Amino acid sequence: MGKGFYISKTVGIVGIVLAAGALATITALPVVYSQEKSKNNEVKSTDPTMAPSNEPWDQWRLPQTLSPKIYNITLWPRLQPDPTGLYIFTGLSSVVFRCVEKTNLILIHSNKLNMTKHPTLIGLGGKPAPTIESIVMHTKTQYMAIHLKEELTAGESYELYTEFLGELSDDLGGFYRSEYYENGIKKVVATTQMQATDARKAFPCFDEPAMKAVFHITLNHDPATVALSNDEVNITVDDTLVTRTTFAPTEVMSTYLLAFIVSDFIFIEQDIENLIFARQEAINAGQGEYALSVTGPILKFFEKYYNVPYPLPKSDQIALPDFNAGAMENWGLITYRETALLYDEEISSNENKERIITVISHELAHQWFGNLVTVRWWNDLWLNEGFATYVEYLGADEAEPDWNIKDLIVLNDVHKVFAIDALASSHPLSSKEEEIQRPEQITEMFDTISYSKGASVLRMLSTFLTEKVFTQGLQVKPFCTLGTTLPKTVQEIMGRWILQMGFPVVTINTATGQITQEHFLLDPETEPDRPSEFKYVKKYFEEKNPKNFITNGDQWVLANINVTGYYRVNYDDENWQRLLNVLQTSRQSIPVINRAQIIDDAFNLANFQSVQILKESFSFTEQELLKRHCLNYHIISYLQTYVGNQVKNLFDYFTRLTNWEDVIYSLYSCLCICRYNQVNALTVACSTGLEACMTLVKTCIKANLRSAVYCSAIAAGGEKEWNFAWEMFEKATVASEKDKLRAAMACATEPWLLNRYLKYTLDPEKIRKQDATSTIISIASNVVGQPLAWDFVRANWEYIFNQYGGGSFSFSNLINGVTNRFSTEFELQQLIQFRDDYAHIGFGSGTLAIQQSIERTTANIKWVEKNQKAVLEWFKNPS
Repeated sequence: MGKGFYISKTVGIVGIVLAAGALATITALPVVYSQEKSKNNEVKSTDPTMAPSNEPWDQWRLPQTLSPKIYNITLWPRLQPDPTGLYIFTGLSSVVFRCVEKTNLILIHSNKLNMTKHPTLIGLGGKPAPTIESIVMHTKTQYMAIHLKEELTAGESYELYTEFLGELSDDLGGFYRSEYYENGIKKVVATTQMQATDARKAFPCFDEPAMKAVFHITLNHDPATVALSNDEVNITVDDTLVTRTTFAPTEVMSTYLLAFIVSDFIFIEQDIENLIFARQEAINAGQGEYALSVTGPILKFFEKYYNVPYPLPKSDQIALPDFNAGAMENWGLITYRETALLYDEEISSNENKERIITVISHELAHQWFGNLVTVRWWNDLWLNEGFATYVEYLGADEAEPDWNIKDLIVLNDVHKVFAIDALASSHPLSSKEEEIQRPEQITEMFDTISYSKGASVLRMLSTFLTEKVFTQGLQVKPFCTLGTTLPKTVQEIMGRWILQMGFPVVTINTATGQITQEHFLLDPETEPDRPSEFKYVKKYFEEKNPKNFITNGDQWVLANINVTGYYRVNYDDENWQRLLNVLQTSRQSIPVINRAQIIDDAFNLANFQSVQILKESFSFTEQELLKRHCLNYHIISYLQTYVGNQVKNLFDYFTRLTNWEDVIYSLYSCLCICRYNQVNALTVACSTGLEACMTLVKTCIKANLRSAVYCSAIAAGGEKEWNFAWEMFEKATVASEKDKLRAAMACATEPWLLNRYLKYTLDPEKIRKQDATSTIISIASNVVGQPLAWDFVRANWEYIFNQYGGGSFSFSNLINGVTNRFSTEFELQQLIQFRDDYAHIGFGSGTLAIQQSIERTTANIKWVEKNQKAVLEWFKNPS
């Protein structure tokens, strides 16, 4: 057996520079970010859609002339339609603001609100307010412009009063309605989703994250319903027609964190400060119990982690039938999709439980980092979401320490974001403010880069410093108590990872000891729009003796231990062969995360090395973690045979180990790996037609295996089986079960069934709006369904775009999802034509996704041209 030595990320590869400066970065971020970005002048910001006007109402950002202090808001949502069939809400709002600079213009956000009474303005300093001359609504920039006859006085405070009416629509943004049926009766919920720019749809406001204020909320509602908001109920006054609930004033906070809900939901509680709300049927079935059990431990963990007590008197969490995002960190009233909060012990899987605990941890982390401390503008969203994505694993690990859940960040985030950040059309974590202006541009920032790259980079820094020092930096301890010195300025240190896009591939030649790095690109021939030096680790390489990396005999080198570094690693062919031999003969010598890394790096470095390396690493995966598919081939018949032979041993292994019972954490030492392997073994085996698997799925419906079983059964069946699944879907009362069935129906192999299913996505009575795009993506992931989904999206783009709006969180995922398998010139030309044909309509938050899809397709075409012959030979003659 060969002797191995590690080049650990902690002691090697990137080195001392980042470690010494990272702490200062964490503590100094709020101070230095504007300085850092001012140095990044590589890209000039242009906005071709904005009219060339210098008028304030033609700009996307509010002028800094006014500063809000206090809002008083009363809203009355009608949960029954009016005579025209519309659901509406009425409201009155007053905002107290201070004039910072003299001006004769009040510019305040208002979108899709009808003013029912002329706004009034009063002065609060004993001096009368100027008279309102005119009011103009600017639909494009979503402003109400109030022109005054005289100027407001700098330093004085004023109060603006408005009365308005809005539609309580089902568009999942602003103040909207959610519907569901319980015991055959239709129920309506009035709820909110303000992030990022939809508070202006609920009431006129200064709708920017830095424009913080105190909010006094009052809700009028039916006596049979309950009203919730960010803070505690102050007083409830019952009337025969309406109940009036007034809430305690909030902390100083941003508009996007506001929430107010009216429903007939019930709750369970751990104490008076920690409540879980949901549909009565769900609560009575005990589906909120797991979320309640982990919330307390996670809250206590973050209090200790931040060294700051929980900032509010309550922590409500509510599961909504209709919700576009996974969850939203509204301060004191966190909203979730039902699948992200509700768990059924008999029906839900371990994967459902993992999702619930990580989402809860993510949102609770925001209650401090994001809510208590907030980014000034959306260009730095990564600080908010990247940090919460990183620490969600820490909070979840505290509540479920036996799961080893922290390891999943590599699969769920690091490897996931590598696929996006390897494109020349990627973007830095932090952009210049002027590049992020319009609502759809802001929504576009809620992407894999902000969440997963942000988390990956912060995890890297934390590993260098140790988590203890990292958290001390967050708690703003003095540098002298930490023994930290700065070899470089904060700007120089952080600019390498935050202000330039992409990541490096580090190549180690164990024959010569030479180490090089370069910008890793999916297509090495592409030219990034944003030039970067990409000398992340140069200083350390220059100072190291190359002899340290030279191996002899059967020695091997493994870099980036536990994948704590944000980069890929390549080696000379001889070292690759030694590593793969170790995987085959003594895999325990290599940490489990690095076994996944070796496979992932090998597949994604296909343009740097031989197919032989891919072949040998692929054969290793038969008993290792197969969390995602790395290759997209078109040699389907040969691939099916090859994969079927590879997976049979893994399928037989789990037959012996578990007899296809659920993998329970307390029974198996392999924990997460066993569960993922078990599900993947079943899925892949059935997809290749393995007879034993096809027999198994006729009877096996264990909770952890249901997704695979349902998909395999639908794929093997026809109309009868599909219709039966649809009936089950309509009757299901557990959200996670509905999700499994909805995804499984996309596994059908008859085109007409998939076309019918695609049409269902345009009917909210059949497929909820929140699920429409993910359903289309599921169909597109099916080899039969991919061209059907692409044709469907092209044919219905105008309708889809208008229904969901340019700021929908879903557009980027939709475009990437339906084009992900493209690898022919014909598909590339269709994609380009799609971009050109619908340019007049636009792509909203999916604009960058169009560019990325074109780039990815071009790279796929080149890869197939280069490797198809060798891969075909590999599958024909695997030995």
